[in-house]
Amino acid sequence: MSTLENFLKKSIPELRELFLDRGRPVPKGLVEALEIDHRQGAHLLARRIRERRRSNRAEGQRLHSLLRFEIELWLQGINLVAGVDEAGMAPLAGPVVAGAVILPQHYKLRGLNDSKKILDEERRAELAAQIKQDAICWSVGFAAVEEIDTINIYHAGLLAMQRALQGLSCVPEYVLVDARRIPNCAVPQRGIIRGDALSATIAAASIIAKTTRDAHMIELDALYSGYGLATHKGYPTPQHCRLLKQLGALPIHRRSFARVRAALGLDPIQEELFEVEAELSSSGAASTTTQLKYSINQGMK
Repeated sequence: MSTLENFLKKSIPELRELFLDRGRPVPKGLVEALEIDHRQGAHLLARRIRERRRSNRAEGQRLHSLLRFEIELWLQGINLVAGVDEAGMAPLAGPVVAGAVILPQHYKLRGLNDSKKILDEERRAELAAQIKQDAICWSVGFAAVEEIDTINIYHAGLLAMQRALQGLSCVPEYVLVDARRIPNCAVPQRGIIRGDALSATIAAASIIAKTTRDAHMIELDALYSGYGLATHKGYPTPQHCRLLKQLGALPIHRRSFARVRAALGLDPIQEELFEVEAELSSSGAASTTTQLKYSINQGMK
């Protein structure tokens, strides 16, 4: 008896569990056999398997498209391509965090995307864990609130990116960055507008940055209860703005941000203060203590 005949002796619920719930490979001819099967639910199962196949093909094409910048570099013999992105530019509280990652060539992870498009926190965490496991190496870098208030949020974001890149345990040959150029970068780099939605390595870096920062804000929530940090992660939600006005600013609130300054009764910062170029040396703009506290290097496979 053929394998197909063996499968057709199973009940429709058993087949549904095998090929939809568990994702087992569908044997040749099974869908066609189900389409002429007279059992209740057979036609629906066949249709859902075909829909799953179409979805898988579309996802495969999307993931291949996400590698177009990387493939261009790999074809030139550039093997170690790093992606860098940051998270936490808009919040009123907490650090800005950057992620850097070097992925294996032709890496495809179902669901990999710009972290902002992945709304489910558990799914983001699952993707981050898988990326860290599969990556050649990865790293994160922090820029503290004090640094944000000293050199402004734009330059603090660059500083965090610089630290994440420097924290990689192997030296990249090329760097892809979301929309910017990293100062004092010793290797060639390319800034890609909307890079976190167009490049697999930048998307992976964005997921690592986002999940790392979210976890850090949950830790801060344990230190500063009553502000809802674990929920809004420091972003200017209506709840956060209301609590900021009621309870006042915490040490982790960014005092260069207008809403925080208003809560403290301070005058707005003049915009020309942000036009001064920050000196971003290889050690960054922070002290050694801050550097150690806000830079993390993890995992080389």
